[in-house]
Amino acid sequence: MKLYDDVILDLEKLLKNFQGQELEIKKTLWPDSGKKNMVLRTDMAFELGGNESQLPALGGTAVTSNPDFIKKDEIILYGVDLQNIDEELPYARLALCRVEEDSMGEGEKLYKAIKNLEYVRYHVNPEGFMTRVSSLQNRESVRVSKEAIKKHISFSDVGSLMLNSLHKDPKVLNARVIFINLKDFPYEKLSSLIKRSDSITKTIDHIMSSSLMDCNTCSLQKICDEVEGMKELHFKKNHS
Repeated sequence: MKLYDDVILDLEKLLKNFQGQELEIKKTLWPDSGKKNMVLRTDMAFELGGNESQLPALGGTAVTSNPDFIKKDEIILYGVDLQNIDEELPYARLALCRVEEDSMGEGEKLYKAIKNLEYVRYHVNPEGFMTRVSSLQNRESVRVSKEAIKKHISFSDVGSLMLNSLHKDPKVLNARVIFINLKDFPYEKLSSLIKRSDSITKTIDHIMSSSLMDCNTCSLQKICDEVEGMKELHFKKNHS
């Protein structure tokens, strides 16, 4: 699983310019409210990446089998923890997952396995921490309630719930959950990396669902040319 390795490498280069802090992975998990997790504007303490403020609001997932990238479970915060926020800030949430080589399968199975890890963000609903995802606008923002702040919610709590949910997939060996809310972070560069990752996933789906054999006429040829492992995937599809 090398498809996303270049994206992860570029992400690590970007993060090296900033000081992150490793947070505790909680054994006692913060309550999950499920689909009932609604935070109204009148009940909120603040928003991160709020739609009205139009601050950066990003979310992304990438998968690798390289143990050098992710050696253990981690929650990393670049910026301010929830208890210390008193203003609207940008927001980014990233999940990097390490899986066993070849455990994700091929073809449609591979695509579904990757999408299942991406969909974890829809299934983690910490009480008082409402994630708002807009696929059309490519935004992932957060609304935090006053009650959750009173109960001392932290990114450690949120990240621990996310790690727990990711590990429900037996293919996930380790995962790193990253939160960013620094004002001076290059969110445009991060957005480009997330879009690259999304393009890789879309190309996998295109290869598996398309009967097109002529790469010269394919709009996704650039991704196939740039991403290690993509042409091999395409070859297997055409010779299956």
